[in-house]
This record gives sequence, C-alpha cells and structure tokens, in this order.
Amino acid sequence: MPTTDGQQLKTVLMPFEKEMEVARRIAEQAGRLAVENYARGFETETKADDSPVTSADRANEKLISRLLEEAFPDDGLLGEEGATREARSGRRWIIDPIDGTRNYMRGMPTWGAMLALEAEGNIVAGACNLAALGELYSAAAGAGAYMNGRRIHCSTARSTHQAILCFSGFDKILKRGFGDRLLPWLEHYWSVRSMGGCPDAMYVSSGRADVWMSMEAKPWDLAPLKIIAEEAGASFFNLNGKTSVYGGDCVISSPALENDVRRFLGLELRN
Repeated sequence: MPTTDGQQLKTVLMPFEKEMEVARRIAEQAGRLAVENYARGFETETKADDSPVTSADRANEKLISRLLEEAFPDDGLLGEEGATREARSGRRWIIDPIDGTRNYMRGMPTWGAMLALEAEGNIVAGACNLAALGELYSAAAGAGAYMNGRRIHCSTARSTHQAILCFSGFDKILKRGFGDRLLPWLEHYWSVRSMGGCPDAMYVSSGRADVWMSMEAKPWDLAPLKIIAEEAGASFFNLNGKTSVYGGDCVISSPALENDVRRFLGLELRN
C-alpha cells in the first residue's frame, strides 16, 4: 500500500522509533521482574571491583538479552554483568539490568532497568524504567523523549538561584582538581540533591531538576540517559567537555545553566 507524504516524512525523521518502542517494552518487563525478585528474595555477591551484584541483576540481564536477540538478532550486546554478542548489523545494545544495585538491595526505590542502542558510534534509542517509582522513560533520535508515554522536556530555569542541582559521587570528589571549589560553587544553587544516578538524570530530563553531575560512570550507566536527556532538550557532556558515554563521568544540564557548569569546570563556553 503506498504511503502518504506525511508517513514518508515520519520515516525519515524517526528512523529509530521501532527500537525505542522495543526498548520501552523490554525495560517495562525487566522492571517488573526486578520488583518480583525483590519480593521473593535474592542472593548477593561482591564483584572484583568491590561493587555488588545480585541474582536479580543477572536475571534481568538474561531477560533483556533474550528479548533483544529475539527482536534484533543481528545486533550486538554489551551488558554490565557480562552479556556480550558480536554484531552483524554494526549496531549494539548496551544494558544495565539494574542501575543502582545498592539502592535496590537496601529497599530504596531509586534504581532503574536500562538499555540503549548504539549505532555508528551514537546512542540513538533507549529506555530507563524506574519501576519502583512508576516512571518509564524512553527516547529515540529525532522522536523526542517520553515518560509513561507523555512527551517530556527539560526545565527553563535561567538562574542557579532557581535551580536544583543533583550530584552523584561525593566520595569521588578528592580525585578531582575542583574538590576544594565544589561546596562554594554549590551554594549558588537553590537546592542540591543526590537521589541515585538514573533518577537524578531523569529528573533533569523531565524538568524537575536542572543539572546532574556524576563523578564516575560506565557506558551502561549513561547510554540511555544520554539519548533521553538530549531528546528532552538537555545537554550531555563529560567533565572534560567531550560528549561520550565512554568518558567515565558526565553532566546533564538544561541549556540555560550549561555555561555555569562549564565555567566551573574550566571548559569552553557555549554560544
């Protein structure tokens, strides 16, 4: 059946809409499984890097990997808990089965089931399910960002005195050259919060906070957060000014406050 011009335009503007919807559905199932496993009880181990992993993390990664293989058999995989598959398509999915495992273990609701698609070196689709909070986020390049199916946008706050800054990794500050300047800088913000990584990032993307800084992060911690933030109108960059999920840290900021963060970090300002 021939398509209308409008349908053709939609295909051009939103080439990863299918991938976004699949990611959303898989994240929804993974979040539900994590909630069920918490209720049933889970086992915990300590990995070589001294971080915890639970049987719920592993069950989620197994579920996500299986569903992705069914949906996109030619795509590769990179999972926090070891899932890996070589790509035949030139694309791969980056998986964090439970982001915020420590929070999950302690019964805090600030954890998320996350996955994102990387194509040609760019993150182009992803989802983050804050299942215990009832918030399911998704986005795709050119298609916008959504929470529970409704379009979201970052905030329009124009002053730090009106802004909430979220921060992850206070225990890593001494490794940074700006540690002695951090607290005086934070005083200019209306409020400072630390809610657990992926929730912080999603609060910025949905306009409920304005800046998130993370001192340490892996690619699976950042991949879905990057595409959701960017499609919500926020900026994503590393502490050195680059824009990679492999940079080991990140900032997500509303555009009006980006230069305040860049100035603090000693980066080139944006026009």
